[in-house]
Amino acid sequence: MDMITIDQEKCVKDGICAAECPTLIINAQKGFPEIVKGAQSFCINCGHCVAVCPTAALSHKNLSPEDCMQINKEMLPAPEQMELFLRNRRSIRAYKKKQVPKDILQQIITIASHAPSGHNRQPVQWHVIYERDELTQLCGHVIDWMKWMIKEKPDMAKAMELELVVAGYEAGSDILTRGTPHLILAHGNKHDFSSESSCTIAMTWLELALPSFGLGGCWCGYFNAATMFWPPLQAALGLPKNNLSYGAMMVGYPKFAYHRIPPRNKAVITGL
Repeated sequence: MDMITIDQEKCVKDGICAAECPTLIINAQKGFPEIVKGAQSFCINCGHCVAVCPTAALSHKNLSPEDCMQINKEMLPAPEQMELFLRNRRSIRAYKKKQVPKDILQQIITIASHAPSGHNRQPVQWHVIYERDELTQLCGHVIDWMKWMIKEKPDMAKAMELELVVAGYEAGSDILTRGTPHLILAHGNKHDFSSESSCTIAMTWLELALPSFGLGGCWCGYFNAATMFWPPLQAALGLPKNNLSYGAMMVGYPKFAYHRIPPRNKAVITGL
């Protein structure tokens, strides 16, 4: 099967698909678009050629126009709406004792999975710690890691204020996971150069998607640090071999509502 097929009745020979191809493997200079010789190994299956064609004339062997979600421009936010949406983001640290339906979490993760990744490698995998009891058990491993750090790496432990965290946790204050009902991890193969940045971007998309579902989230830095450096926790999580977690997000229904947007430091910009 050819990599791309062209519906010649629909194609208007505008060359947009060739201009937008990230790897420049489409030639549209001689009429209908065609793949250049030897291009099979360079295609990254991004779908740009299919998505950008205004007449839906082009199909890729792995993707047809019918496979794509249609863009409704009327639903896209205006600049003022986008500013409010992004500046309204808050890190949520107080949650209701209420589980989020699994299908809602799956929908949000699916949205976050559309985040960009280097060379369209899409290396991000997801792990959901759904039950609070399981999360509480895993937090025990995090505390063990912190105690090891306090003993073996005192300077680093002091900088991270681990003694205060351990003391608070053992006194009944859950500063690790803030009582969140769920924790979501984004992980990828440590030998894939794109895993860390891709997980960070995807986790950011996840956090931004949460409020639209009435949910909130907060990055769980202490927990994720332990996932990267503490073998007992790694074993308990059971992630695939060679995979590391590059982001952990608390997720749940916010206990309180925010009513104002605090200012931030003025952006430092050069070149404009």
